[in-house]
Amino acid sequence: MGRVIGLRCMSCGRIYSPDEVEYVCPRCGPIKGTLEVLYDYDDLKKNLKVADIERGPLSQWRYLPLLPVSGSRGLPRLRVGWTPLYRSKNLEKDFDFGELWLKDDGLNPSGSLKDRASQVAVAHALEKGRDIMVAASTGNAASSLAVNAAPEGIRTVILVPERAPRAKLAQLLVFGAEVYQVRGTYDDAYDLSIELALRKGWYLRSTAYNPYLGEGKKTVALELAEQLRWKAPDWVVIPVGDGCIFQSVWKGFRDLYRIGFIDSLPRLIGVQAEGCSPLKKAFFEGKETVEVKPVSTIADSIMVANPRDQVKALKAARESGGTFISISDQEILAAIRTLARKEGIFSEPAAASVVAALPRVRELVSDGDRVVLLLTGNGLKDIDSAMKSVDRGPITVSDLDELLGKIGG
Repeated sequence: MGRVIGLRCMSCGRIYSPDEVEYVCPRCGPIKGTLEVLYDYDDLKKNLKVADIERGPLSQWRYLPLLPVSGSRGLPRLRVGWTPLYRSKNLEKDFDFGELWLKDDGLNPSGSLKDRASQVAVAHALEKGRDIMVAASTGNAASSLAVNAAPEGIRTVILVPERAPRAKLAQLLVFGAEVYQVRGTYDDAYDLSIELALRKGWYLRSTAYNPYLGEGKKTVALELAEQLRWKAPDWVVIPVGDGCIFQSVWKGFRDLYRIGFIDSLPRLIGVQAEGCSPLKKAFFEGKETVEVKPVSTIADSIMVANPRDQVKALKAARESGGTFISISDQEILAAIRTLARKEGIFSEPAAASVVAALPRVRELVSDGDRVVLLLTGNGLKDIDSAMKSVDRGPITVSDLDELLGKIGG
């Protein structure tokens, strides 16, 4: 277990002991008072070796020394992490990149990168003796919690907005979650989840409010570095909704840099939809927090009007020398098709957004730069959007003559 020495508020800088505060800074509150998990980096640099990591299991638990759980109550059993990293030869050629890589986290158990966070949350809840967990989600975070909690016998109570995709609801229900559709937006469901968790004393899995979730998500950065032979890429392109994955990738690379496992840091590019880009707007206006306005996009996983990890996300973009990009829903739908037909990967709209952003990304990077696209969710999560992305549907026939006539040529 990584030795957690404190939780630091991202706004006021106060450091709390892990036993003193559970979720957010009591002085700064939600949004501004999100906490960063701190480890004894000097001890890790002295005693943790690359070989120790490389002897570990082919899952995110190989990075246990850099995670805030000990496994004293057992570790959740599903294999999460160690997802494939592909060299994208076709897209590399089409868009004139020196090196372009695809990290496919849609191959986690629930089909989402968010399994990384949920599995750490489940392990942390078990160590704290909590057997009921609550979460708000547009779908992916909740289904990842249901999938990882079910084998451990943990009861899950899930709040989702009314427009959550059917496939994600199906996952929740199949894995035994108690699902409540909130009349309103994801932000409404999120606020309600906090109220419920605090009232009932249940363990809260909602992103950003719980500082330990980002520690699970950061393992994608640890894997990337290891898969690239302990070299950080020059750029990482990431879909952004709440900002938690974005800031967690930065935290992961920073942790590795602090203990001497890598000798450079990447620059991060966050991708948002044009109809939902509050972080991009705040970034270019030089603000520390976003202006909350109504939002809309086909990419439900990144449709967040009030990003809960906005302080960390904006800080990560600025510290890394990165930026934010926005793309249209039509570009996202086209990218689902492009990614599938060029590289054989089926991604949901939010994940495909990084492919949609490639023309803009190419304008920012230098020839020969190593660029990684983070694909965060599987296409089976949102079949309705996938069907909108294709140019034609199935054709009905009755016999060979009709079939030959339809096929033509």
